[in-house]
Amino acid sequence: MMDWIWIAVLTLLPVTELRGGLPYALALGTPWALAYPYCVLLNFLVAPIAYLFLDSAHKLFCRWQFYSTIFDRLVERARRKLTKQVERFGFWGVAVFVGIPLPITGAWTGTLGAWVLGLSRWKTMLSVLIGVAISGLIVSAVVLFGIEALDFLIKHR
Repeated sequence: MMDWIWIAVLTLLPVTELRGGLPYALALGTPWALAYPYCVLLNFLVAPIAYLFLDSAHKLFCRWQFYSTIFDRLVERARRKLTKQVERFGFWGVAVFVGIPLPITGAWTGTLGAWVLGLSRWKTMLSVLIGVAISGLIVSAVVLFGIEALDFLIKHR
């Protein structure tokens, strides 16, 4: 039971996300058919959690003129610079961004970017789900191939 909790913690953390939780689960010997959906669904939950946090924190901080002024300037500048790309790639752009299992690309950052740029909440959540599923497949392939390659090298020394 404790292993499942640690897998959940790793999968929900902004630093590790699915890139940490899924390899950990597989390293523990969890069957891929259980580990993959568990980690993908947990990592997807980041989107509604992030929206809830961002909306609440933003409403609280908007009471302060200093925050409001800086936030409005930064968001307006980001939207002005990225409008063409967002209009062109919006939904799929978020999905691909989240789907690339590299540092700083993931459900937390993808949701934050979509929130700042004012993308639709439901479309963002769907694109995060697609991106997390893609990322999970890539991470699974790398981990499982790595295990097979190590096993092969050990047996054929």
